[in-house]
This record gives sequence, C-alpha cells and structure tokens, in this order.
Amino acid sequence: MSTSLAWDERFAGGDFQFGEAPNRYLEELRPWLAAGMRALALGDGEGRNGVWLAAQGLRVTSLDWSAVGMAKAAALAERRGVALATVVADAAAWDYPESGFDLVAWIYVHLPPEDRAAAARGVLRAMAPGGLLALECFTPAQQGRRSGGPKMPELLWSRAIVEELFGELEVLELLEGTVSLDEGPRHQGPAEVVRALLRKRG
Repeated sequence: MSTSLAWDERFAGGDFQFGEAPNRYLEELRPWLAAGMRALALGDGEGRNGVWLAAQGLRVTSLDWSAVGMAKAAALAERRGVALATVVADAAAWDYPESGFDLVAWIYVHLPPEDRAAAARGVLRAMAPGGLLALECFTPAQQGRRSGGPKMPELLWSRAIVEELFGELEVLELLEGTVSLDEGPRHQGPAEVVRALLRKRG
C-alpha cells in the first residue's frame, strides 16, 4: 500500500485523527497573522490548521497527499463558513509558486530525508520576502513515547535539521523541548518537539 493510500485509510472514518482544533503552537502565533495574508498549510491532513488560518482571515491553500483528508478539510471549511483551497499533492513534488505565500505552516510533516529536502526547497521558493515559516515536528527524543510521531528515526526532526534546511531564513524562534499535546486521538500527552518561527529576508 502506498503511503498516501495508508493515510486515506487512516482518515476514512468520521473522527478527526488529530482533532478539529488547530495546532497549539500555530494558535500561539496569532499575533503574527494578518487578514489577507496568503498561507500554505502543508501536509494539512483533515484541514484543522488550514481551516483555522482561514477563520483568521487568511487566504489559505491546504495541501496534502490524501484525497480523503482534503475532502474532509473542504467539508470542515464549509461547516465553519470559510474559504479554503485544497490541493491533493505530494509535498516533495508539488510545483510551489514562486513568492506565492506570506506564511507556510509546516506542522507535523515528517518525510524521508530526500523528500524533506525537496519540500524545503519548494517552501523556500514559495515564501514571499518577509514571509514566515511556522514549524513544529517531533524530535528523536519522542521515540518510545505514546503521544504520536513516526516510528522511523530518519523521519524525525531536530534543531540542526531546521538550521540545515532553512539556514537562509532569519530565526525568530527555534526551540527544542517537551510540550503537552491534546490534538485528537493520535496526539495525546507529553511530546518532544522542535518549534521554529522563521522569516524570509526581504
């Protein structure tokens, strides 16, 4: 079974695997957001982050390789009364629009190293001057915890990986540590993450 089909199967139930509320870190970044900003919610699954950004007045593109997830995202947006453009695509292979976004939300997108690097190059291309990248991903310290995250170590993130992939961006915040997750049935309890808020120099 391909990975996208596996996620289709995971999202196929009525429940939202990671809840309908946005990621807490993204929510904390609300002061950085402004109505009319163009946002890309990368690997947005069932749409919780994209729909929340749209509710803040942003013009949002929600991208995921699961067609089932994106259908649920569109339905959630309709239920919340917000506009959301959905794209079914592989984050590592999508044709990112140059300077197309003022904000990219990279929340729990865990890819093999080559795909991760390809997606990062796409994101850098897609960020407009002054644009922001908000990232939260699991670190190797998460291994063995029950609060979520990939089982394969090569999919995990670190501060060093953020610095390697996004070294050309200005660091506004870059932290590693423990957070408490309460995001649907798949993200519950203490978790080890890296968080980053980065800005493209104008």
